[in-house]
Amino acid sequence: MFPITYQSTGEFMKLMQLYAAMKSDLQAIEDQMAITVASDLPTLSEASLHLLKAGGKRIRPIFVLLSGKFGTYSVETLKRVAVPLELIHMATLVHDDVIDDANIRRGQLTVKSKWDNRIAMYTGDYIYAKALTVITELDKPRIHQVLSGSIVQMVIGEMEQIRDFFNVDQSVRNYLLRIRRKTALLIAISCQLGALATDAPPRASHALYRFGYNVGMAFQITDDLLDLCGTEKAIGKPPGSDLRQGNITLPVLYALQDASIKDKLLEEIELIKISEGVANSAAAVKLVRSSSGIKKAEEMASRYIAKALKALEGLPDIPAKRNLADIARIVAKRSY
Repeated sequence: MFPITYQSTGEFMKLMQLYAAMKSDLQAIEDQMAITVASDLPTLSEASLHLLKAGGKRIRPIFVLLSGKFGTYSVETLKRVAVPLELIHMATLVHDDVIDDANIRRGQLTVKSKWDNRIAMYTGDYIYAKALTVITELDKPRIHQVLSGSIVQMVIGEMEQIRDFFNVDQSVRNYLLRIRRKTALLIAISCQLGALATDAPPRASHALYRFGYNVGMAFQITDDLLDLCGTEKAIGKPPGSDLRQGNITLPVLYALQDASIKDKLLEEIELIKISEGVANSAAAVKLVRSSSGIKKAEEMASRYIAKALKALEGLPDIPAKRNLADIARIVAKRSY
């Protein structure tokens, strides 16, 4: 559950200490996820557990638990929020790997690669459905409303990404709106619902939503940077995967504003497009890395982190507040 490396040993140690302090509660969530996706049908059970066993950052459950500290903390209550949110995230990954024809996820074979597309699609559907059975154990209609509305927005974000594959004329604003729906919302409501589930004051839940939203935006921008600048060993997949799939991310959009490489980069992207993703993206990746696009995207991620930290200012000065701030600072500096 901890395949993460950081540029700073101090930052890594802070996160290690946080995970250690929350170990028992995180394990309760992990155990509940395994119980929830278990099935009498062996193939479905094995496929559902496959990604779960591969681990992950579990950033959404951590945000749920820490946000719950601003109310009446109860792991039994909070796991009924954390488990569905992480399972919904996992379900989107299973579906994404089919859409992207991806063979590797977190250094492991994807569900579609280990089985096939049909098993993967139904496995994702099953995980989604099981997630909803857990959240209904909470008699809090507001939580159900927020979650269902966010799932709708996530699907719209995914559809927008497909619509904009290889669209080199899209604006930075379009990109930001897309990742808001696709990634940031689920992290935002992880914070919001953790607060709502424990009856934290409305002011706290609003502030935590803003915090999570801004961290989520920085998280996705950093993901997009790592896809271009990371190593296969570090990120668990070949660099340049986004470009091969036609996903034009923020660093690429900024690189296309650089007149000295624009024409060559457009040419390389077109080659990838007409080859239907078969062409090597190494040349395009090299061009983006040589441009100012990387630095500009990093600056954008840093601005979102600054907004996230600002959102925490009015919250009570408890350890959870400092933990959230530490995670926010780490997000923009992670190398996985």
